[in-house]
Amino acid sequence: MVTEGVPLLARQRQDYILGQVAQHGGVRVAEVVEALGVSEMTVRRDITDLVARGLVDRVHGGAVAPAGAAEEPYFRTKESHHQAEKAAIGTLAASRVRPGDSVALTGGTTTLAVARALAALPHLGTLTVITNSLPAAQVLHEATEQARSESRAAPTVVLTGGERTRSDALVGPVAVDTLRTLRVEWAFLGAHGFDPEIGLMTPNLSEAATNAAMVASARTPVAVVDASKWGVLGLRTFCPVQDVAVLVTDADPGEATREAAERHGILLEVAGTAGGAQ
Repeated sequence: MVTEGVPLLARQRQDYILGQVAQHGGVRVAEVVEALGVSEMTVRRDITDLVARGLVDRVHGGAVAPAGAAEEPYFRTKESHHQAEKAAIGTLAASRVRPGDSVALTGGTTTLAVARALAALPHLGTLTVITNSLPAAQVLHEATEQARSESRAAPTVVLTGGERTRSDALVGPVAVDTLRTLRVEWAFLGAHGFDPEIGLMTPNLSEAATNAAMVASARTPVAVVDASKWGVLGLRTFCPVQDVAVLVTDADPGEATREAAERHGILLEVAGTAGGAQ
């Protein structure tokens, strides 16, 4: 028999989840378990209830604010989400870059973390970086000016040009035309969402076309996506899963993604694990 306190406690837990989603854009099951001292199963049931009511969307390991596949969030809204996880992903991804390499970065907050990690590399001055991300370009510009002020070698940083989006990316025909003429060793690809059967997605059609051109320019496309992106849909795919060479994330993405990685020969790396790779 259900007592009067149980429904109230359920509502309190769900109000907490909704509050975290409203404040941060998403919340992880583990965070709720730790904050409220309840079981993982209880939290998952609460999220299931909130999903059924249309108040949140379920993603791998937690919940996010509900959004349509064509809804593009502002960069400043995303930047505060999962900062530690993105920093770890950025550091692991950037560790692949060797002296003299050429690198491309899409727009996004995780690729901004890659840019920050690149700026900290001792061989930064030997790199050429092409990006359509205004925040990433700013980070690299500041690193370039710092290197020059200290009479050190500075990297070459190239902006694609194009029309600015809500996510502070430059997109459209100008960006696509620029990228079509370039060839780089690495393309680090952020995404609005990822599905192991579909690939990397974005809600912006022009950004999808621009990102697809960046994928085509790269010898090695590297997806950099934190766990909150698992199962999130975007309006258009810009990189089918079979075109991803390396997938860098911050948590175990689940059996379906592990199987897809094995099937397509994708190297799966999880930041923070021993050795960085699985």
